[in-house]
Amino acid sequence: MKQALSAVVEDICRRYGNDRTRMMDIVIAVQRRLGCISVEAMECIANAVNSHRVEVESVVTFYSFLSVKPRGKVIIRLCKDIVDWMKGYEEVADAMAKELGVTMGETTADGALTLTHTPCIGMSDQAPAALVNDVVVPNLTPERGRQVVRELRRHLDPAQLVTMLGDGNNAHPLVRAMVRNNLRRRGPVHFSDFESPAGLEAALRRTPEEVVAEVRASRLRGRGGAGFATGMKWEFARNAPGQKRYVLCNADEGEPGTFKDRVLLTERPDQVFEGMTIAGYALGSDAGIVYLRGEYAYLQAFLEHVLAERRRRGWLGQDILGRKGFNFDIRIQLGAGAYVCGEETALISSCEGLRGDPKNRPPFPAEKGYLGCPTIVNNVETFSAVSRILQKGAAWFAGMGSERTTGTKLLSICGDCRKPGVYEVPFGITARELLDLAEADNPGAMLIGGPCRQMIGPERFSGRICYDDLATGGAILIFNRARNKLEIAEHYLDFFIHESCGHCTPCRVGLVLLKKAVHKVVSGAGEPADLDYMRRLSYIISQTSRCGLGQAAPNPVLGALENFKPLYADLVSDRKRGLLSTFDLSKAVVDSELRVGRLSRYV
Repeated sequence: MKQALSAVVEDICRRYGNDRTRMMDIVIAVQRRLGCISVEAMECIANAVNSHRVEVESVVTFYSFLSVKPRGKVIIRLCKDIVDWMKGYEEVADAMAKELGVTMGETTADGALTLTHTPCIGMSDQAPAALVNDVVVPNLTPERGRQVVRELRRHLDPAQLVTMLGDGNNAHPLVRAMVRNNLRRRGPVHFSDFESPAGLEAALRRTPEEVVAEVRASRLRGRGGAGFATGMKWEFARNAPGQKRYVLCNADEGEPGTFKDRVLLTERPDQVFEGMTIAGYALGSDAGIVYLRGEYAYLQAFLEHVLAERRRRGWLGQDILGRKGFNFDIRIQLGAGAYVCGEETALISSCEGLRGDPKNRPPFPAEKGYLGCPTIVNNVETFSAVSRILQKGAAWFAGMGSERTTGTKLLSICGDCRKPGVYEVPFGITARELLDLAEADNPGAMLIGGPCRQMIGPERFSGRICYDDLATGGAILIFNRARNKLEIAEHYLDFFIHESCGHCTPCRVGLVLLKKAVHKVVSGAGEPADLDYMRRLSYIISQTSRCGLGQAAPNPVLGALENFKPLYADLVSDRKRGLLSTFDLSKAVVDSELRVGRLSRYV
């Protein structure tokens, strides 16, 4: 048995050149083949790649989709995002657990099926949803959940759960997903008349310096949320000292409530890959990596096919489009369930075969990134826009949008609305206009940019979507007036606590303390001083955390407190001196009442 395991692991390691930096590919392949990455397997991996078992184990234990111990042959990962919760997650989870005869997180006695929950899987427009191994099962109901379990018990083949195919490339033979694009509004940049290799041909008619200048002239800002000037980032990386440069595409779309990159990867992969190739030409890079989140593994075979076709046509590989010496290729790096890898330095760590721990900055990736070389990290939407800018020109792109934020923006809109989906809109559109487009149901609040941003109330619905007003990486969540805004903030704190890498104290400990304070207020035991404590603690966490996750995690709480002050002032009250707000006398004496057989005269 041990010899057989060694042979399997050694074969997988050889497939990746016994390269320690390909650790993610190796451990994912081992788990797919053996069901887990056991201690014995980790020892074999360490020997093959000239590493140490503890280093392999640190990677395996970091990512939620990897496991040291065997789990079920089929793993049902039920999404527990806020939108899934709003749409009936608890009822679906209860139905599936009862049908399986297990509780959440357990495996059936025969070792066949594991039921667990997972954060956002990029399906908030068709929630509740689940990943069954790599098969997406959207629009679940309790009855559909029970049916899924019954079918799996019969055949243990997730592929047989696919009863219908979604639109567009979701029906492609290499995808075969029940996912719908829900592309509600097409715009001129991402979902228009682009055909490869128009952008790349236009780039090759310029010098690399002129390509960078064109991107700068367009005033394109990164579409991942931070909004850093794309052309400036490219210029920094191009001018940084070093013999090797890398182009990384951040397709780790993990922000709860966002799914627009999923649609781009499904319907416009050529446009994205072309943008990366243009970046390679501009920077003098010959290597690109797409970091694809593990939840989108169902798209990997299709994306690999698109890349192979681009190589066949001479749009990737050696001497691209006949340009002697212009060599550039792209590989896909699959993630394994870690929200923090959406942060660019954590993503780089993961690509290097390490835990997805954020790196200290400076140096910034443009100076010293992947494998210590100058690296640009842009997201899917940014690279898609680059292809169109080179095809149509910087002036065309800069002519759209608001005064200081050019172009269009892809927005993922979901929550309490009749038309959840992806909308391509010009920057400068108001929040109220978005509510009308999505046919919102009695809106009382909007989360612009997902939980990393702040929640706004009706008095700010006239605000504009742009980096100077309501900034967003793409997620727009709508909540009706009946939703408890601080309860939503508490839900997101659970998410951030789970996803924290645990490296720094403000994030690791501070978020737990903040959640306790929020729960105290939500449960009705809060005092006025608790609101001030929550504000102070939120500012401490955001100002002293090491990376963007901790710095942004308190934002839902701050947004709820700042934009809904009267609501939370009504939830708290002064207590009599000497009495703890969290002390419940009736609960404290219940055991004694049972013992003596009568009710307390003081309650």
